[in-house]
Amino acid sequence: MQSTDHDAVYNARNLYMRAFSSQFPPAAWFLLLMLACAPIVFADDWRVPEEQLARKIAAATGPGAVALDVVSRSSLSHADVEVICRGLLAELSALGVRSVSPDEAAATVLVTLSDNLQNYVWVAEVHQGNNQPAIVMIATPRSGHAALEHPATTLAIRKTLLWTDANRTLDVALVNGSPQHMILLEPEAVILFKFQDGRWQEEQSLPVSHSHPWPRDLRGRLFLRKDHLFDAYLPGTFCRTAATAPLTLNCYDSDDPWPLGTDQAGLSAFFTPSRNFFTGALSPGIEKQTTVQAFYSAAMLPRDKYKLWIFATIDGQVHMLDGVADQTLEQLNWGSDIASVRSGCGQGWQVLVTGKGDGAADTVRAFEIADREPVAASQPIEFKGQITALWGDSEATGVMAISQNSETGKYEVYRLSIVCGQ
Repeated sequence: MQSTDHDAVYNARNLYMRAFSSQFPPAAWFLLLMLACAPIVFADDWRVPEEQLARKIAAATGPGAVALDVVSRSSLSHADVEVICRGLLAELSALGVRSVSPDEAAATVLVTLSDNLQNYVWVAEVHQGNNQPAIVMIATPRSGHAALEHPATTLAIRKTLLWTDANRTLDVALVNGSPQHMILLEPEAVILFKFQDGRWQEEQSLPVSHSHPWPRDLRGRLFLRKDHLFDAYLPGTFCRTAATAPLTLNCYDSDDPWPLGTDQAGLSAFFTPSRNFFTGALSPGIEKQTTVQAFYSAAMLPRDKYKLWIFATIDGQVHMLDGVADQTLEQLNWGSDIASVRSGCGQGWQVLVTGKGDGAADTVRAFEIADREPVAASQPIEFKGQITALWGDSEATGVMAISQNSETGKYEVYRLSIVCGQ
């Protein structure tokens, strides 16, 4: 962890889901599947991995009738997925495994297509009766197969200064309304402001009570709620506002997980009370993935049939989880703070990433991830000090960035958003 002489800061810089209706007669089922998987373009030869996976599925199911679903969580094109789907059906049929409707099947098979930087990874989950599911998988090199083109859209990050304060600021939340309100989380208080006469005016200060001393590299999180104003998360402490007037703040010891992203993201993680990072235990998890390496921050990118989560882990690497695979990206030269934003530009969502600053200055840059490989989508914007917090707002339309000015020592609060076509 880096720190300045006067204060410590927390960061080290280091489906396609094919759903089949059961209304068709069994005799027409296989023909329907073949037509549904009919390729548009025969772009690549997938026969070897199709045969390998089909043999493993057939060994798990034995000859008979199965219901097959194929989900793509990879960079494969729609046409390639259709080719693979058709090829699997043909290989399974040759091995005596007939594809039928779920009502007629003795087993169900879910095939998930994923990839990493080196390989395509195909996983089949076989369910038969009350038995434990059997998992089989194959990997095939990516070389020789077409990947999606990198996005050409050039974006810009808009940086708006909201507040400057000598007191340490841990997180900020904006509450839309007339007038607009701003909530600041500090180590010993939550302060509420309203925007009036062209400036922020303090309305109320709510003390944060805690039974244990804060760690040196303190972090905190504000989270707006629908049935009350907000929750505040600090190491080993949870605070909640009253649901009725007058506004009060109730704080108590707690190891409850902190929310990551928005309500729609639906994921929380457990924070290490004596340190400044998350343990890696997730709640409720990304489908069946409930743990990742210990991490500083996380960002979510929605996909058609799943959510792609990106984690900046404490070993300086970046992990991407989709509920099936854990892909590691190394040597990206990212800092330890990342957050996602829904802009409607380019791919629709971007990840804002800090650089590996030297303590005197820092940067934030936007990246897009179209085919599991991050691509820079903006020029970096500069800060006159190290960024101490980077949290997405409640609607994922912006990101709150807090930096400590290396010249003045004051904390500066910015709202970052994406501008299209710059």
